[in-house]
Amino acid sequence: MEWASLVDFEYAEQQDLPQIVAIYNETIPTRLATADLEPVSVSDKQAWFDEFDKQSRPIWKMMVDDQIAGWVSLESFYGRPAYQHTAEISIYISSAFHHQGLGQQALDYVFGQLPALDLNTIVSFVFSHNVASQGLFKKNGFKVWGHLPDVALMDGQKRSLDILGRRFRD
Repeated sequence: MEWASLVDFEYAEQQDLPQIVAIYNETIPTRLATADLEPVSVSDKQAWFDEFDKQSRPIWKMMVDDQIAGWVSLESFYGRPAYQHTAEISIYISSAFHHQGLGQQALDYVFGQLPALDLNTIVSFVFSHNVASQGLFKKNGFKVWGHLPDVALMDGQKRSLDILGRRFRD
């Protein structure tokens, strides 16, 4: 399949954090991808960013024409040693690059990195009303492994969260 935009994936560096935060903040008003209700600052996200490790839990910037078009990350799941082969994936794409196939390219790229990262299971936390993300993950073999009804309150409306998961190897 040809994509409208070809993405290069590069490890995110400290100097990329302001743009990563800006892309994250773009999503807050949509109430589709995060439970944050107000924009966050770079300093708010510094400790989070510092947890990433290129060897085991990377964050990649998605480059299109020398611009950061989005980012994809793998974070430790639940922070306990028995979950060392499981990671949580997050994908955030700048609104200027929506509907160009970047989400699929991000998943394809990450899937190819899993053996080197010694990961066999990926989970994603996706709001039930986020139809686009639900469709992307389900199209790629993710199943609903958990449903948390009405756990978020955004703008006076209760929202449910799904835990989507996929095993890649035993």
